Formats: sequence, C-alpha cells, structure tokens
Amino acid sequence: MGNKADEEQAIDLGKLIKALWHRAWAIVLSMLICGGAAFAYASYAITPMYEANALLYVNNGSLSLGGTSISLSDLSASKTLVDTYTIILGTRRTLNDVIEEANLDYTYEELSKMVSAAAVNDTEIFEVTVTSPIPYEAEHITNTIVEVLPDKVAEIIDGCSVRTVDFAVTPVKPVSPNITKYTMYGILLGMMISCMVIVLLELLDNQIQDDDYLIQNYDFPVLAMVPDIFDSGNSKKYGSYGYGYGAKNERKGKKES
Repeated sequence: MGNKADEEQAIDLGKLIKALWHRAWAIVLSMLICGGAAFAYASYAITPMYEANALLYVNNGSLSLGGTSISLSDLSASKTLVDTYTIILGTRRTLNDVIEEANLDYTYEELSKMVSAAAVNDTEIFEVTVTSPIPYEAEHITNTIVEVLPDKVAEIIDGCSVRTVDFAVTPVKPVSPNITKYTMYGILLGMMISCMVIVLLELLDNQIQDDDYLIQNYDFPVLAMVPDIFDSGNSKKYGSYGYGYGAKNERKGKKES
C-alpha cells in the first residue's frame, strides 16, 4: 500500500478558502489592530513636517531685450542655468550665509538636508523648498534664501541674476506623515499577516477531518465511522442512548451493592 500524501502533496484551494472564511473574524480583528496601531504611530510617534516654497526666475543676461526676438538657444541657456543655480544654492558658502543671516542653530549638513530646489515644469522658473518641523521656521529660512541667493549668483556668474517670483508663506498643514496612507498600510499588513497565519496553520494541520481525507490521501479503505456523541449536531440522535447506557450501569451498580 502506498501513501499518496508522500508521493504528492496537493493544496486544496477550496479548503483554504473555507478556512479563511471560517476565520474571517480573526482577519477583521487583525486588520483593526494593525490599522489602529499604524494610525496611532503616524499621529503621535512621527514628528509632523512642514514645507515652505518660494519661486525664483532665472534671468539670463544674454537674452536680447528691447523688443528683439528671443531665440530657442537663449531659452535653453536659461533652463540650463536652473541646474547651475541649484548647485550654487546647495554650496557650503551659500548655506552658511543663510544660517548667519537667519540666525539659525543648524549646521551646514543639517540645513542642506532641509533645502531642495528644482525647475518648475521645465521652465526658467525654479522652486526653492524648505522642510522643517516648525512652520514659521520653514517660511523664515525660505525667504532668507530668496534674499541671499541673488547676491551669490551675481558674485559667481557674470551677466546673470535671480528674480523673485513669489515669496514663501507660513505653511498651515503638514506635508508628512500621511496618516491615511499609514492607516491603509496597517490594515493591509494586518490582513496579509492574518491570512498567511491561517493558511500556514491549515497546511500544517495533519489531523483526519473526514473520510474524504483518507480516500484522497491514503490507500486505506474506510470500514466504519464512529460518531461523536458530544457533537452538537449529533446530541439529539445519541443523547438518549448515552443517558440510557449510563442509567443502566447506575441501576446495575445499586443491585451489586
């Protein structure tokens, strides 16, 4: 007699789905716990960060003014200068001047992680962004950069300048953390963990549940089945038998005594 289970172990998807359905309460509970934990972590454990933004315009001195036409090469040169100005903004000299002008307690390394700049929609305008846990500090640093950067650019690049398009204002709402996203990630994580645990327990369960399990996995013939008298479905069917058997033994004991 061979053991089919040793030769091939098939995964019954229907059985797994049934196990997940029967333990849906555990899945929902896990989703609520993980989602609530993620919500609490994002709300109370992570420091909110605020962003202040200012817009600057790259003025290329080679552009022809006074009503004459502007060539595509001139516009391309202005766009290229955006990258140059971004590099100048991130230099130690520029940021140290910003620290001194704004009277900050940050080092150059700390401030450089808070400041970023990029072109807006591939134009000659670029945006300076400062991220800080303090809203008014983000606005103060950004506007200080707007004041310091034009002088630095004028010192390094002849014939070019930076003009302010829009100053920064004090941010009202934090940009991070995204509490909704953290909560959704927690809910999904809870669902995945609970489903994996249920599936793993079901796959590791080698108990014989019914006669179909023996027929499908072994060559042993099923000769008879012993009903469970304690099962709720069979309590009515076998309850009187169990009671009568007990009463008979009880009367027999009294006669012997």
